[in-house]
Amino acid sequence: MQKTNVVICLINFIVAALMGLALRYSFLESVGVNYRFLTHAHSHVAMLGWVYLMLYVCIVHYFVPEKKPIYNRLFWLTQFAVIGMMFSFPFQGYGVISITFSTLHILCSYYFVYLIWIHHKAKSKVTTLLLKASLLFMLLSTLGVWCLGLSVGLLGKASAFYQIAIQLFLHFQFNGWFLIAVIAIFFHLLNIEYSKQFRQFFRLLIVSTLLTFALPIQWFAPHNILLWFNGVGVILQVVALYTFLKLIKPKLHQVLKKETKLIFYLFSFAIFGFILKVLFQLLSILPEFSQVVYSHRNFVIGFIHLLMLGVISGFLFSFILKSELINYSKTIYIGIYSFILGFALTEVLLLIQGIKFYLGSGIITNYYSLLFLFSILLPLGISFLLLNIIKHKNIENKTSKTA
Repeated sequence: MQKTNVVICLINFIVAALMGLALRYSFLESVGVNYRFLTHAHSHVAMLGWVYLMLYVCIVHYFVPEKKPIYNRLFWLTQFAVIGMMFSFPFQGYGVISITFSTLHILCSYYFVYLIWIHHKAKSKVTTLLLKASLLFMLLSTLGVWCLGLSVGLLGKASAFYQIAIQLFLHFQFNGWFLIAVIAIFFHLLNIEYSKQFRQFFRLLIVSTLLTFALPIQWFAPHNILLWFNGVGVILQVVALYTFLKLIKPKLHQVLKKETKLIFYLFSFAIFGFILKVLFQLLSILPEFSQVVYSHRNFVIGFIHLLMLGVISGFLFSFILKSELINYSKTIYIGIYSFILGFALTEVLLLIQGIKFYLGSGIITNYYSLLFLFSILLPLGISFLLLNIIKHKNIENKTSKTA
């Protein structure tokens, strides 16, 4: 992996985490920025500056043997788009400047898909299928963005069409592009072989991802048939999870015998998050619960963070640790454990408060203060990881100069 590019991705992640911290501090004191605008900035930088670009780096590293200059130029053009969103969204929300940079990012992503489609080379059909599926879901998700302008012009922002367009983008970004891409890289590292069991997993994963989109549609255009589609999708997803665990079990112990305990713990953390994600979605089979999730923001934020910080970032951190970019000193352990602790504490707090809101039993004492304090651990952990990579770079430079 190119060290500079990984550093840029982590800086984006720190910026997104600090924006999230500011959002949580805004419940204690004014931060002088429009809350909704800052939320847009936080989500765009986290998704497109951290996850998208880190997947970009990993996919090029693992699946493109001939590193053409275009990949580095495209990376920096995409980062330019991220910086534009980083500085425009907090001050204007969805405005001319922010939309321009968002559009640039989408056009860059289209070109990235084209390049990977023609240049990628994988060791097996397993990673080829997963990689192509993730890229197709990325393309599908952008249809939601293009529909936003149309929906506003025809029906307005309050329309079901507008809200469903947003959900289309988010659902297929998170559950399609991001999740399947990290699974593709994970299976590549484990050397999962093409088999009948894999084919079953792949089909279940794709079909369940498509069917579970019925739930966010149902929130804005209620119909019983959508609940049935989601129910079938969720059950297929549970079977896909079971098949996933069967596929990785024999390989995981073989590969991780050669790795450090920290990488093993990170993989375990990400896999455990994946299991929790599927189990929480399983509860959406209950119509009452699916409506509760939509009605209470704590559950929505908690689920998004479970997927983004727990599953996807857990895998991405694991890939970074496997890349020889880090030095196994105290800083790396402090960074990873701080991040995991901050994630766990905030998730538990969000869950408990969500349940209390649902039961009508009020708010946890010092809830917003605790949420802010626990959230400090997230950018702190990322910063330690970033500093470790920078320090390791300095050690390498010093060694080469001495030699």
